[in-house]
Amino acid sequence: MLKVINDEFGVSYGHVETVHSFTNDQNLIDNFHTGDRRGRSAVLNMVITETGAARAVAKALPELAGKLTGNAIRVPTPDVSMAILNLTLERDVTKEELNAFLRNASLNSSLRQQIDYIESAEVVSTDFLGSRRAGIVDGLATITSGNHAVVYVWYDNEYGYSHQVVRVLEKMGGVSRPFFPTPKG
Repeated sequence: MLKVINDEFGVSYGHVETVHSFTNDQNLIDNFHTGDRRGRSAVLNMVITETGAARAVAKALPELAGKLTGNAIRVPTPDVSMAILNLTLERDVTKEELNAFLRNASLNSSLRQQIDYIESAEVVSTDFLGSRRAGIVDGLATITSGNHAVVYVWYDNEYGYSHQVVRVLEKMGGVSRPFFPTPKG
């Protein structure tokens, strides 16, 4: 998501907030943990904690190194998470322009196997269980003001991640499967 946004609009600065399902690193009941706050019950609490997401993005997209910060809120759900991309762009953008661009990227870009787009007032986290995409933009939640944009991205942090690992392994192995829709151009 950040790649296509940066390529089209430029990212001057950003903060990535993940609202993340609890993980096996957390305790199910209040107990000792070496990480701040993570000793509290994962199934009963929202827990503010650190994340390596911003650093990981900088490794994959060196052009964003030093431009992103990030943290996580672990929530008492077993699967499906959300990334909130709070971005200062290099130019002004409207909600309509940004959403049209992201919708088009989900259908016609080389990243269409990673990006999806939805506009539905009915969706909640469990609707994204089993999604193969790295992220699904929730277009109705997009906010813009001048060069500031907030983009909400759902993802299945288990199956979706696993599918992306398989996609990378296929690419490394030279395996190419048909995928529809095919990009325009």
